[in-house]
Amino acid sequence: MEVSIIEKNPRESTREYVYRFLKFNIMELKLIPGSALSEKDIAQLLNVSRTPVREAFIQLSQEYLLDILPQKGTYVSLIDIENVEESKFLRETIEKAVMAMACVDFPSDKLFELQSNIALQELCFKEKNYLRFYELDEEMHKIIFVGCKKARIWSMIQQMNTHYNRVRILNIAGGYDALPVLKQHKEILLAIKEKDGELGMKTIDLHLNKVKFDIEDLRRDYKDYFKQ
Repeated sequence: MEVSIIEKNPRESTREYVYRFLKFNIMELKLIPGSALSEKDIAQLLNVSRTPVREAFIQLSQEYLLDILPQKGTYVSLIDIENVEESKFLRETIEKAVMAMACVDFPSDKLFELQSNIALQELCFKEKNYLRFYELDEEMHKIIFVGCKKARIWSMIQQMNTHYNRVRILNIAGGYDALPVLKQHKEILLAIKEKDGELGMKTIDLHLNKVKFDIEDLRRDYKDYFKQ
């Protein structure tokens, strides 16, 4: 199992740590869709008992990231196109409304955070660190939600966004998406800075719908990762 071991935070429980470890590796595609997982193997790998592993498995199954099949085993869920489309609809509907708000009034400290974030994205693009680029992408959208006082809505979206985000990581990790996405991010920043609602709506619509145009190519190249 080629996974990334992450450090346990001092304040988190063992169950929270196991959950975070598994979710990180599923989302980063270290644990590939369709692969089998064993409570015993994970417990031994992390040097924990099987109970927190079982609890983490249940929580991840509720987020549609694991399939627990009685008498058969536990598997990393295949990417479900229907789930991706539902998540995209949610993000598109809410994020357009938030972008409209951001283009009217946005706090200066959060605008500085956006500018700093995009400067780091440019560095990651130059260094071909595409997974960090993806993380910064997510942070950028979160900054916009927080700046519009919609942090809890962003957290709600993230709970439903798992399959959508796995598609995005699959696309960005290879570097195929990074340049056009970076360009769109700069236009989003410009729209907020200049209070240009028309540019903001146009760019966020293009940005969120890119998954729709890329998904058929991904299903061809990674057909074993997707639910048929």
